[in-house]
Amino acid sequence: MSLTAAAPGDWHASLSLSIARARGRTQLARAEHCGPLRVQRPFYPEGGQGPCHVYVLHPPGGVVSGDRLTLDVKLAPESHALLTTPGATKLYRARAAHAACDATLTQRFHVASGAVLEWLPQETIAYDGARARLLTQVDRDPGATYAGWEIVCLGRPAAGERFAHGRLASELTLARAGQLGFFERGAYAGGDAVLYAPWGLAGQPVLATFVVAAESADASWVEAVREQVSPLAREGLFAATLVRGLVVVRYLGATAREARTLFEAAWAVLRPRYAGRAAVHPRIWST
Repeated sequence: MSLTAAAPGDWHASLSLSIARARGRTQLARAEHCGPLRVQRPFYPEGGQGPCHVYVLHPPGGVVSGDRLTLDVKLAPESHALLTTPGATKLYRARAAHAACDATLTQRFHVASGAVLEWLPQETIAYDGARARLLTQVDRDPGATYAGWEIVCLGRPAAGERFAHGRLASELTLARAGQLGFFERGAYAGGDAVLYAPWGLAGQPVLATFVVAAESADASWVEAVREQVSPLAREGLFAATLVRGLVVVRYLGATAREARTLFEAAWAVLRPRYAGRAAVHPRIWST
């Protein structure tokens, strides 16, 4: 795929991955990139027969208005991959020349029958004045499993910065065999009432969603998360529900750190159920 910058200073980048099981283990069969979006070699912290861990790298380190990053991942039958990022994704303040132009980050995943894809990136931080769209599209074949989360921080609360200007829009689409099963859309304008109203975000800067789509998911999975993870919440609101056969875990609170802690705990509860193995953190999370 060939992408070119629409204007000087814009980054248009793409990364296409094919992951398959061969010779007894999951392997990165193909990786094609254009622009500053790429991967390192896969890692196997769970042993050679376990899932491959793949780190998606964006060397510039931040995204500004006008940038377009596209990740396209296909998992072949019976493969298992965990994808993450080495650090937070930073959405910087829109440049004056691009004040009306959004940055766009698109993730498209196709998971074949018997495969397991885990998309567990580190948090996304929207700086005051950022303009961006986050689009995640998942299509899984019957018998496939997807587990993915998105943790968004509006502004930089640790630095005393609120999301007073700019715009962030997000969409999450999950389909099974091409049939839409889950669709969620959010739009947040800097300084808007929804950020502070009790019926909105109630002044909390961090919102996060973790979705597990697996054939065997049922209410017992949700009850296990509620019993084992909910008591750990200290600063924010944590909830787990079953929505049309999907386990949906949510957080609304003050810190991305707490969101990560709770989601990792939920992952530890859910992973043995959907993948038959304990949660093993990617090594990059410890650096």
